[in-house]
Amino acid sequence: MNDAFTYQGSELELFQHAKKWKQYFSFVIRPFIKGDVLEAGAGIGSTTLLLNNGKPASWLLLEPDAAMCTSLNKQLHDGTLPANCTVMNGTTASVSQLFDTIIYIDVLEHIEADKEELVLASKLLKPGGHLIVLSPAFQHLYNPFDKAIGHFRRYTRRSLTQLTPAGTVVVSNRYYDTVGYFAALMNKVFLRQKYPALKQVLFWDRWLVPLSRFTDKLFFHSFGKSIITIWKKEMQ
Repeated sequence: MNDAFTYQGSELELFQHAKKWKQYFSFVIRPFIKGDVLEAGAGIGSTTLLLNNGKPASWLLLEPDAAMCTSLNKQLHDGTLPANCTVMNGTTASVSQLFDTIIYIDVLEHIEADKEELVLASKLLKPGGHLIVLSPAFQHLYNPFDKAIGHFRRYTRRSLTQLTPAGTVVVSNRYYDTVGYFAALMNKVFLRQKYPALKQVLFWDRWLVPLSRFTDKLFFHSFGKSIITIWKKEMQ
């Protein structure tokens, strides 16, 4: 992530309404979250509120956008964010402490030098710690919305595996939201919208995501609109 950064886009506010999707992916990754946690690209704090139940020893909200950091600090002061949180304006290059868990939720695709980013992150992991990435899947689904909000790319299991930092191993690498995959494909081919409407997000979340929780298993997580990859740092 660049040291000087101003976030462009409004999808953070839009997709905070995707409650069923958030419940789904949090169910997948929450078992790996423990100890000292680094959340890269904390944004408006919605992921923190979703994943941080107050039990981790510490939770660092790392955000390169200064205005968002101001908002996060206000939430922390107001008691909206859990008490184990601290906020830092910067990037992984600014961090020196070690963590048990590092998460990138819809963040890595915004970083041009993604391989270098994961190398930096792996150096901040304690032995046995986990690095978690959730990102949009399949470059052939790349659409005007991706471009508008600053996505450099979408990922596949292969492309994320190729980013594996030295000293870490992949422990999970799966696609999610099979039904959403077809919705995204239709949007690219027919609608070509720069931004989805709120009613579209709610329709996807309320109707398609519950279906995906069934069809993902049916198709053995072989495709989907999103991908979750989890690495573990080897014991030294």
